[in-house]
Amino acid sequence: MTYDFHKLVEVPANGPTLTGELILPTNARALVIFSHGSGSSRLSSRNNFVASVLHQHGIGTFLFDLLTRIEDTIYANRFDIPLLTQRLVAATKFLDTLPPAAGLPFGYFGASTGAASALGAAAILPDRISAVVSRGGRPDITGPGLGHVHAATLLIVGGLDVEVLALNEKALAVLPGIKRLAIVPSATHLFEEPGALNRVAELAADWFSKYLHPVPQPTS
Repeated sequence: MTYDFHKLVEVPANGPTLTGELILPTNARALVIFSHGSGSSRLSSRNNFVASVLHQHGIGTFLFDLLTRIEDTIYANRFDIPLLTQRLVAATKFLDTLPPAAGLPFGYFGASTGAASALGAAAILPDRISAVVSRGGRPDITGPGLGHVHAATLLIVGGLDVEVLALNEKALAVLPGIKRLAIVPSATHLFEEPGALNRVAELAADWFSKYLHPVPQPTS
C-alpha cells in the first residue's frame, strides 16, 4: 500500500493541542475522521484495523486523541459529549485548512461513546460532513443534535449486544436523513468474534464509498 501523506499532526483545539495520525492513500478520494470511545485513544486496534480497510478503498483516515493524557485521567471527561463534540469539530475545521486534506469529502467513524460526538459534530457541520458510521455506538447520548443529523448515517451493532441494539433502534427513528441499521449476527459489543470486525470494516467502506461525494467548489 502506498501513501501520498502519512504523518503525525498536532491539532489546536481551543486550548490544548491534540495528536493525530493523518494517512492519505495515493489518489485519496475522501477522508474519514475517527472518534474513539471512552478510555480509548488514536491507538485503538479496532479503529486502526477499520482504517486499514478504508485505505484499501482509497479513503484517507485521521485518528486522534480527543483528550490530552491529563484530561483522560479525569473519568468524567470521557463522557463529556459536548466537550468531545467540540474537539471533533475543531479537528475537522483544522483539517479543512491542511493542504493534503482540504477539499476532500469528510466523514466520521464513531466507536462506542465516540459515535455520540461524531453525530453531534455532524449536526454542527452539515455542509461538511456527508456520512457517518457508528460501530457499537451510543447515539442515544448525542443529545438534541441527533434530530439534526442530515449526513447519511450507518449504525452497526452486534446481534448479541442486546441493550445497545435497542438504543440504536430508538435512535434510528429519530435520525432525519438517509439511515440504516446493520446488525452483525452473533457479534458482541466489541466485535471480537471471528470475522465480525472484518464485516464492520466492509460495511463502513461500502457506506463511505457510496455517500462521500466531492465537495462542490465555489464558482468565480
